[in-house]
Amino acid sequence: MVQAKGDSCHWVLTCEHATKRVPRKYAALGLPRAALADHIGWDIGAGAVQRVLARELPAEAVSSRVSRLLVDANRMPHEESLIPLQSDGIVVPGNASVSAAERKRRIRLYHEPYHARVNKILKRATRTAPGRVRLLSLHSFTPQMGGRVRDFDIGVLFDAHVGLAHAFGRALVREEFRVRYNEPYSGYDGLIYAPKRHGEAHDVPYVELEINNRLIRDPAAAGRVGRRIARALRAL
Repeated sequence: MVQAKGDSCHWVLTCEHATKRVPRKYAALGLPRAALADHIGWDIGAGAVQRVLARELPAEAVSSRVSRLLVDANRMPHEESLIPLQSDGIVVPGNASVSAAERKRRIRLYHEPYHARVNKILKRATRTAPGRVRLLSLHSFTPQMGGRVRDFDIGVLFDAHVGLAHAFGRALVREEFRVRYNEPYSGYDGLIYAPKRHGEAHDVPYVELEINNRLIRDPAAAGRVGRRIARALRAL
């Protein structure tokens, strides 16, 4: 599929880890509220950037409604990490003994509806803007994990759509971001499940963006970063 130029692209934006919300009945999964509010509970600032991009481009957007710790929308249903036992060394007590029935329940209530919303928007978009739809999944990463400092601003994650990823990366560099490809995670390791699933299903080029959360921890900062990313997207 040939990539369209500039504002002729029809962007669909997803954010699989947009919220730290855990329904009350799960009692915060046994975690302190401060832990849920940190990077293990959600992708800090990613949802705020998504909202800025949706206004700036404009674009259609879908975001998750529960914490990644309850059920991770960017994991395949059969993966163990769909309902993580621990994250960045922090044990999640509420996930210690999840039954098969509870696992199915979380998938039915939270995982499947999220992907159904993405599917619905992409189905409509490819019908109304054939050949122009692009899918961008938005995430953020913590500046340090496991003793390793991640000293860059944005990671562009990809597997199949190398041309789109590198064009996007170059446009981000022109916006003075420090960019790396397939870091801090790699698209080749199966870690971009959601955009890959829906991009392939609808024959839409897809890419995932990882933003250093130190850049987007408050709404004003997320707004500034979002506007710079929007300029990069319009330049494609």
